[in-house]
Amino acid sequence: MEIISTIVVGLIVGLLARLFMRGSQPIGIVWTIILGIIGAFIGSFLTGLLFPNAVATGGIDWIRWILMVIAAMVCVSIYVGATRGRSQVGR
Repeated sequence: MEIISTIVVGLIVGLLARLFMRGSQPIGIVWTIILGIIGAFIGSFLTGLLFPNAVATGGIDWIRWILMVIAAMVCVSIYVGATRGRSQVGR
């Protein structure tokens, strides 16, 4: 069950990151999930470092989600910048 929830959170975070970014990101759904998972891990780690008491709040932890999406946006930007100019099959 943890694997499924990780994939779902990665998908949500990755899609939100791509939604808030300017321009097009020519990446597929698999890379969106992978970069969303990486962003979620980085955002959760940064939340623990910067706001150690944020975990104790009840309800949705908005600070954690905001940092996860920002970290995923950075990951998507790095990925798009690193793969720009490479030919992709099917394009």
